[in-house]
Amino acid sequence: MSTETRTAITIDKRNAPRRPVRKVKSSAGDKAVGGASHVILALWSLVVILPMVWTLIGSFKTTPEIFSSPFGLPAEWNFDNYVNAWVNNNFGQMFLNTIIVVGVSLVLVMMLGAMCAYVLARFSLPGSRVIYYLMLAGLTFPVFLAIVPLFFILQGMGLLNTLPGLILTYVAFALPFTVFFLYSFFKSLPYEIQEAAYVDGASEWRTFFQVMLPMAKPGMAAVAIMNFLGLWNQFLLPISLNTNTDNYVLSQGMANFASAAGYQVDFGAMFAAVMITIIPVLLVYVLFQRQLQGSVSQGTSR
Repeated sequence: MSTETRTAITIDKRNAPRRPVRKVKSSAGDKAVGGASHVILALWSLVVILPMVWTLIGSFKTTPEIFSSPFGLPAEWNFDNYVNAWVNNNFGQMFLNTIIVVGVSLVLVMMLGAMCAYVLARFSLPGSRVIYYLMLAGLTFPVFLAIVPLFFILQGMGLLNTLPGLILTYVAFALPFTVFFLYSFFKSLPYEIQEAAYVDGASEWRTFFQVMLPMAKPGMAAVAIMNFLGLWNQFLLPISLNTNTDNYVLSQGMANFASAAGYQVDFGAMFAAVMITIIPVLLVYVLFQRQLQGSVSQGTSR
């Protein structure tokens, strides 16, 4: 083919009429559903945001100001309530205990859950289905029914009223959900990549940590956020299995804030304590929301 012919074909392709893009017209029903959905979401956002903003403003007020003008701005913006909650009410130690318990529990449950879900999803082992269904059964078991047996088990192990005992309990209750969530991610990964790793001489451990686990990163990020929220807000387990005041976590501190003060409750310091409790959760979500959205989009595209 000559150069002139190629040029003519190129010009013809460029000047060829483009296929018109068909615009999908939305019906009146679609517009009504869309408008109603936006109104409901806006109302729900106000229900969630307004109490948080009110608590934030109240954390800078004194107790008389809160009762005299509950919806007004504070006369003076200072951090005295935060200092009072952090120092006088021992929230600093409880915050450290919570970071230790939740951090160690999250690392353990993510590692153990990922390995368990990977084996159950990728290998045909005797009793693997039974193990998987037992994990699902753990999701349906109410926590309050296990309080009394857990109390005696931890007491027999010498871990009652200790942070390691609380960590062990957190891991046990978060593991079924983690396995259930990650099972579908590992199940949907292509087997060709796993076989290619074997052909290249990779061992089972290297294939899992360097090949399969990075591919399940969106699912790991999503379940890590969910586990963090659940462990951070855990209340029934620590208040039942941890009565040592030196090992209190934030949820116990909030529960005992008003009762410890008797009839003289410092509401400004209590609001500041609430903000100290929820700020780490907001920061974690803001930092990892892209991974959470990516996991949802990747899961829907499969």
